[in-house]
Amino acid sequence: MPNRKTKPTSPGRRFATYPLREQLTASEPEKKLTEGLRKSGGRNANGRVTARHRGGGAKRRYRKIDFKRRKDGVPAKVATIEYDPNRSCYIALLHYADGYKDYILAPSQLAVGDEVKSGPEADVKPGHAMELGQMPTGTIVHNVELVAGQGGKLGRAAGTAIQLVAKEGEMVTLRLPSSEMRMVRAECRATVGTLSNAEHQNLKIGKAGRNRHKGKRPQTRGVAMNPVDHPHGGGEAHHTPGGHPVTPWGKPTLGYRTRKKGKQSDRYIVRGRRRGKKKGR
Repeated sequence: MPNRKTKPTSPGRRFATYPLREQLTASEPEKKLTEGLRKSGGRNANGRVTARHRGGGAKRRYRKIDFKRRKDGVPAKVATIEYDPNRSCYIALLHYADGYKDYILAPSQLAVGDEVKSGPEADVKPGHAMELGQMPTGTIVHNVELVAGQGGKLGRAAGTAIQLVAKEGEMVTLRLPSSEMRMVRAECRATVGTLSNAEHQNLKIGKAGRNRHKGKRPQTRGVAMNPVDHPHGGGEAHHTPGGHPVTPWGKPTLGYRTRKKGKQSDRYIVRGRRRGKKKGR
């Protein structure tokens, strides 16, 4: 589904692109499945800014998403496909046979009127959820659990597709979009299919105002600051002084690894994000 371009009536609209959202079938969410969402402005519990360049933005209501998919044996029909301002993919409203309603992440192949199930009796079709051990090798999935019963943690962004490449005993091996190969326990659940709105990555913001609507505030370059404010500051010309760029607190950027060593989950990484990288390095 391609994005639409606008007529260049202003400098901001000349390069901006917007999603067509042809898959959507409803403009208002299910009221009982939403709740208020408070903004932090990048501040922690003490009121100090710990994440810079955040604040403002359009007001949102949070949609309660069922990431666990534990309602086994009860079929559900897709009532609507909706936009969610809190995530990049679309969401689907399910009407269960017992009258229960819930939101799930919508795969690209899911349409209004389709029936979805979860549990051992579910088929390997888009939108159906089951344990990874019950799926055949080569299945494309999303919303994958890392701990059984905890809810999906991997593969929740627009257009995400994770492939089940091997099954061995109590573990299965997954190929993530980053090309990382990771083992997960076979009793962890996942949902079949590729997530919707794959064209999201091709959007062009076009103007600063669209970022402000998202709650992103302007970011000042370090070279434009004074030496007391940033290691890159000062001098007659704007250039990065002496070697590699750093953060305002002196930490290297551009390739500096921030993942902590000795994480318990490292032992489940078969191959790292960079090809040829060995486990634990």
